[in-house]
Amino acid sequence: MKRLRCIAIDDEPLALRLIAKYVLEFPGLQMVQTFEDAISGAEYLKQGTTDLLFIDINMPDITGIDLVRALEKKPILIFTTAYKNFAFEGFELEAIDYLLKPIDIKRFAKAVEKAIDYYKYKNSAIEEKQDESLYVYSEYRMVKIDLADIEYIESMEDYIKIHINNAKTVLTLMPLKKMLEKLPAGKFQRIHRSYIVPVGKIKSIHNRKVQLTDAELPISDSYIDFARNWMKFR
Repeated sequence: MKRLRCIAIDDEPLALRLIAKYVLEFPGLQMVQTFEDAISGAEYLKQGTTDLLFIDINMPDITGIDLVRALEKKPILIFTTAYKNFAFEGFELEAIDYLLKPIDIKRFAKAVEKAIDYYKYKNSAIEEKQDESLYVYSEYRMVKIDLADIEYIESMEDYIKIHINNAKTVLTLMPLKKMLEKLPAGKFQRIHRSYIVPVGKIKSIHNRKVQLTDAELPISDSYIDFARNWMKFR
């Protein structure tokens, strides 16, 4: 894999030097440029050649949130901040992570690992590899979910809850229809306005109910054809 082209934007010179120093520790990254001036950084980003952006949230001329929101083409984002109360507006921008200053190298490494992993996921030429996992935005950072671990997916108005085997459920802001579009065709099936299930984990279907390992879910009239033909989907 090619090295990710990085830039950092922060009005604090010490913070910029620390990020640039940390980047040198990772062979998969290349620090192309750093900017103390957010406006100059924004102009550079218009070139569209940046893979990963480290950007401070609180800057005097323009906030990192507003700068990123104005970009037509957004790189992978890692926000940095000196405040524990993270600016939740970053949610809509789907930052891969955020780092609290002073930035610890171990915490930095975790964020970079997620960024590299996400880049591979988004740019993989092998469709089968993409089918193995899914990325969603939850608790103000990107979360990777192995598709094999999904028990079922439940709609909760504007949010969906992803039920995972032997793990904490993941809540993300997304309509169920959009989630279905992200999943590999044929491996997941919508059975109700509120539920998507992995076809391979269906134990049985009886009386318009799908039996999974740890759950029993209803099938609505709109999806009754699946109940009649579900063995064909396996």
